[in-house]
Amino acid sequence: MSKLPIREVEKPWGKDVLPAPFTAPEGKRIGEIWFEPPADVPSLLVKYIFTSEKLSVQVHPSDAQAAAAGEKDRGKEECWLVIAAEPGATLGVGFKGHVDHDTMRAAALDGSIEDMLVWHPVKPGDFFYIPANTVHAIGAGVSVIEIQQNSDITYRLYDYGRPRELHLDAGIAVSRGEPLDPALHRHIPDTGTVELASGAYFTAHRLQGLPDAALRAEYAGPLLVIPRSGSVTLGDDVLNPGDCASAASIDALTFDPQGQAIIVRPAT
Repeated sequence: MSKLPIREVEKPWGKDVLPAPFTAPEGKRIGEIWFEPPADVPSLLVKYIFTSEKLSVQVHPSDAQAAAAGEKDRGKEECWLVIAAEPGATLGVGFKGHVDHDTMRAAALDGSIEDMLVWHPVKPGDFFYIPANTVHAIGAGVSVIEIQQNSDITYRLYDYGRPRELHLDAGIAVSRGEPLDPALHRHIPDTGTVELASGAYFTAHRLQGLPDAALRAEYAGPLLVIPRSGSVTLGDDVLNPGDCASAASIDALTFDPQGQAIIVRPAT
């Protein structure tokens, strides 16, 4: 159990001014901050994403689809918690209505797929769960915490003319041409302990103050902790907002009674 190493990732669509507590190095545009997955929770990846431009319209396969396609990596499900948003910022998740694969391919080729997505206006506290096969895109001016299966498989369907590879055959084959289930999108209240996600791959909560007995029982095994306000103590380490750490169990952590933290564990 330990504080996780940070990897800052430069992106042309990143930002040179980041939300606190992060700062971008002089002259660099940081698009992502990754926390290296630890040996005790290797199946999960936590990252912050910061955008000044729209990201590609993309999709991820399921574990079974990735294996069937001969991919070396697993599939990917993920979730986003918005932590900062400029006026007019949006996230594109799911289609406005049913879209068959032929229509989707034509729309990806001519760029109209962008307008077929539902672009959700967002503000801090908005939460989205993105199942595998969901076509999605992160808009400009958004900062999110992303919790995901530790996988690097992304099939790009449309990229606004940028000179990057698209993956139309693989991507459309796994894309679900449907709206996002409304239950997978909600606003998280500013205070209180809230379950964010509970699925086949991970469970996550936004914890306010101290965990109760039920939460301690649920997080009795390895987990990741992401302080959001106040501090969390792990052995000799004091974790602050901007950090992420792994712990053998929630009982190894001491939480600030006035603070907030995100805790996440792999599914058992």
